[in-house]
Amino acid sequence: MGRGELTDAAWARIEPLLPVATGRGGRWRDHRQVINAILWRLRTGAPWREVPVKYGPWKTAHERLRLWTADGTWDKILSHVIVKDDAVGVVEWTFSVDSTHVRAHQHAAGGRKKGAARPRGSRTSPSGEALGRSRGGLTSKIHLATDGRGLPMSVILTPGQSGDNPQLLLLEQVNVHRDGPGRPRKRPDRVLADKAYSSPATRRALRARGIAFTSPEKADHAAHRLRRGTRGGRPPAFDAQTYKGRNVVERCFNRLKQFRALATRYTKRAAYYRSELTIAAIILWLRDSPDTP
Repeated sequence: MGRGELTDAAWARIEPLLPVATGRGGRWRDHRQVINAILWRLRTGAPWREVPVKYGPWKTAHERLRLWTADGTWDKILSHVIVKDDAVGVVEWTFSVDSTHVRAHQHAAGGRKKGAARPRGSRTSPSGEALGRSRGGLTSKIHLATDGRGLPMSVILTPGQSGDNPQLLLLEQVNVHRDGPGRPRKRPDRVLADKAYSSPATRRALRARGIAFTSPEKADHAAHRLRRGTRGGRPPAFDAQTYKGRNVVERCFNRLKQFRALATRYTKRAAYYRSELTIAAIILWLRDSPDTP
């Protein structure tokens, strides 16, 4: 086992979830070898053609990434590792949300307008391949929700100029099935967020869903409330001590960006780049799981 490759314990967790050969088109190359090739490329940020020969043909690794993006295999694996951790009470249901910009390399531009990949059952569309333009050039924006330990629960990719508050819908993607009978869990106990998410409409929406919300109030929101006098109501409750836990999402971004292919976006298709984020999230969950020492 080389540096950054799947451990035996991690492989034992995900092997039963991978598609099996159908018997058509010859035998598939070993799944573990191919996933290690994808991990090598994520870790180094090198072009696909430079994947070492010991991992097999680079086209095989790229094609496997494409196929398993289309059929939702990567999302299924991530859901499985989250469910297993939730079954032993490890998932902490106080979520932190935030976003980060990612500089897009010039090779990330130029994707065809038609034929964009989209994972099966995906609720988001890679409109414009999630590339935005600013004075700094091409950028994408990663919107992330983590649990109380700072492990990824949900991710959305948008163009770099997109606002944060409208993307709080990433909470709607949380759908953790039970390890047994029962409905899946979709709501955290509490959400921690910075001022970018402190809109009164957001507070009302979360309150309607029964989700506690901790976020400092924006100065202009407070000024507007004070101008309304007694009709403005009381300021929203804010617990500074609880808010200190929000930094786990920042630490998660730091861990994700240790994969150089994520710190700078080289991938043309938004769906494939999101799959790479999902693969990195799987690795973080496997590293921190009590079942994979």
